[in-house]
Amino acid sequence: QKVSVEVLDHLEHLALVDFRDSEGVERLQKAIQFADQLHDVNTDGVEPMDSVLEDRCLYLREDDVTEGNCTKELLENAREKVEEYFVAPPGNIPLPKLEERETFLQGS
Repeated sequence: QKVSVEVLDHLEHLALVDFRDSEGVERLQKAIQFADQLHDVNTDGVEPMDSVLEDRCLYLREDDVTEGNCTKELLENAREKVEEYFVAPPGNIPLPKLEERETFLQGS
């Protein structure tokens, strides 16, 4: 099953994963084939579930705060911060232009 350029572009932006090489596209196609097996499962008459434990009573524990007020120490671990917030990079891969991906996918 071929993956369209638009789907590839969307997945790269969501997952911040680079699929530009043939190995990445092949692994993605295999993952889709594996997930497609779920379409073969007969779910007629099966009610949707919110949780696999929905028939049990889930007991909550007391929320006792034992530590805290350590913002300054935690922010010392930040590479970059603004006011009292960690700054995360916008992404960890350089995404190619759409035209570059179209060329690559035609070869796969």
